Amino acid sequence: MEIQLASRMDAFQPGIFSVLNDKKRQRISEGKPVWDLSVGTPDFEPDEHVMKAVEEAVKVPFNYTYALNDLPELTEAVQGWYERRYGVVLAPEEIASVNGSQEGIAHIAWTICDPGDIVLVPNPGYPIFSVGPELCGAKLACYDLLEENHYLPDLSAIPEELARKAKAMVVSYPLNPVCKTAPRSFYEELVRFAKRYNIIIIHDNAYSEIVYDGREGGSFLSVPGAKEVGIEFNSLSKSYCLTGARISFVMGNRQIVQKFKTLRSQIDYGIFRPVQLAGIAALNGPQDGVEWRRAEYQRRRDALCGGFRSVGWDVPDSEGSMFAWAPLPKGFTDSFRFCTELLEQTGLLCTPGVAFGSLGEGHVRFALVLPVEEIEKIVAAVDASGIIRK
Repeated sequence: MEIQLASRMDAFQPGIFSVLNDKKRQRISEGKPVWDLSVGTPDFEPDEHVMKAVEEAVKVPFNYTYALNDLPELTEAVQGWYERRYGVVLAPEEIASVNGSQEGIAHIAWTICDPGDIVLVPNPGYPIFSVGPELCGAKLACYDLLEENHYLPDLSAIPEELARKAKAMVVSYPLNPVCKTAPRSFYEELVRFAKRYNIIIIHDNAYSEIVYDGREGGSFLSVPGAKEVGIEFNSLSKSYCLTGARISFVMGNRQIVQKFKTLRSQIDYGIFRPVQLAGIAALNGPQDGVEWRRAEYQRRRDALCGGFRSVGWDVPDSEGSMFAWAPLPKGFTDSFRFCTELLEQTGLLCTPGVAFGSLGEGHVRFALVLPVEEIEKIVAAVDASGIIRK
């Protein structure tokens, strides 16, 4: 029998992290050490009161049945958190949970787009921004993020004909992988742009709590008119170290959120109640852990970016997210080749910039997932290898 698979899958290759993990396993099998700064999985423990909530919830047999809906207490916790943190007032109908922002962003295009609709996506940008629209038959149109424009989209440079045809636009700050934040004035301009061309804005706000040097992480929804034009995803994965628990939220435009809930009712039976209770504990409980982790991420950023600069690799400071974005050292132009050589010569594993789009080429991304002491060893190993002085 000849198996014929969906032609849409021809556009997809194995994820970059699977490829990198294979190289990591090979090196470990050879008895060689690896410092893995490729995947953004927090190495911190969740707060004690959050783990306690899960511990108690898993002992209740009823919690193993289908949840079907969000607990009212969870919706109320999100409402309170958004009002306290961002000054944004949300109605219950403007909130829905998802199994992590990645899942939500992958599926939201099914609610918004018909086959052939155009979605504007950032280049460079996180891969799921493109995967979701592609899976539902939408067409992608990339907008460039250039260093000279602080990696912000130049909305005036988007051709008017394209803007008029576009159905949606994906935006995200602090932006993984380029680690830049956006001023409020940009979001005000974005809302005006969306209204002018009738474009739905999908904003990924996963890293609002991980910003540096006194910056204030904000919300797209805090800008007047934002709810009229779009939605925002926010995640408990990185801020509260609940990565594996998979709990995030989509908020904003009521019509979009409600239709998205209808879609999800066809493919999902709700988030496991112990995970919902973890979310309630995280949002309503003490926020000291969030503040401590933000400070620790900044210490790691300083050790990595400042450390590399001290040995001759001009790596700029990350403004936000749990990553750092580094230009390739002189003598290198291929980010995948550089990552391979870096691993072979030093044991340091990072992500090639080309994995995030054509304009990511010429860079690599580091995840700040090891303590300062280990990062200092990494800097010393890279310096000793001589790879940045080729």
